Amino acid sequence: MTVVSPDLRNEQAAPPSPPWSARLSPARALGLPLAFTLGLASFGLLDSVRENPRVLWSFLGAAAVLLAWSAVLLGSALRKGRTLTLEIVLRKQHWVQACTHTLIFLYWGWYWQPVYDWAHLIVAQLVLAYAFDMLLGWSRRDTYTLGFGPFPIIFSTNLFLWFRPDWFYLQFLMVAGAFAAKELIRWNKEGRFVHIFNPSSFSLTVFSLALILTGTSDITWGKEIAITQF
Repeated sequence: MTVVSPDLRNEQAAPPSPPWSARLSPARALGLPLAFTLGLASFGLLDSVRENPRVLWSFLGAAAVLLAWSAVLLGSALRKGRTLTLEIVLRKQHWVQACTHTLIFLYWGWYWQPVYDWAHLIVAQLVLAYAFDMLLGWSRRDTYTLGFGPFPIIFSTNLFLWFRPDWFYLQFLMVAGAFAAKELIRWNKEGRFVHIFNPSSFSLTVFSLALILTGTSDITWGKEIAITQF
């Protein structure tokens, strides 16, 4: 399967507006990913999540990992006397793609109800993405750029592949893989240090190949997604 996704136009596609930035103590800075982590855990209060123990434990397990990561990063930053910087940059290509994807999901769901039933899980992946991206960014450097960047990555991923409830934790792993690839696989292009691969396509390719090679595509909604989109 060839994966073509709108988030191919990454941050180097258009010059961003001047960022707003603030220098924060580690405790204040890491309060932001903590808020997203607690938000992720709160999804465990939903009946649609609690009705399947594996889905519930996917949320609680992901939140526990993020909490532990936050605690370790906070301790390390305090020992080293780091000051963390938060930048806010709203890139047009990101929020325009987010709006376009939203319209696609609304239209698709009008004809296939499971899209609307899946909506809260897309929101949960967004919450996870922000927490994961912040922690990974501040683990590697002192500055994190906050914007709409996670939206096209999460929305593009969910246009192609959903894992069934008993395997939902793999959806979170796929999201983590996309953001890890964005952060860790980079190069210097025209004086800017940017990611090489389309993050959602990279993660989708890795997971799709694994499913094909192991003959386990039936643990996803991939077939139904392809049929209903066609």
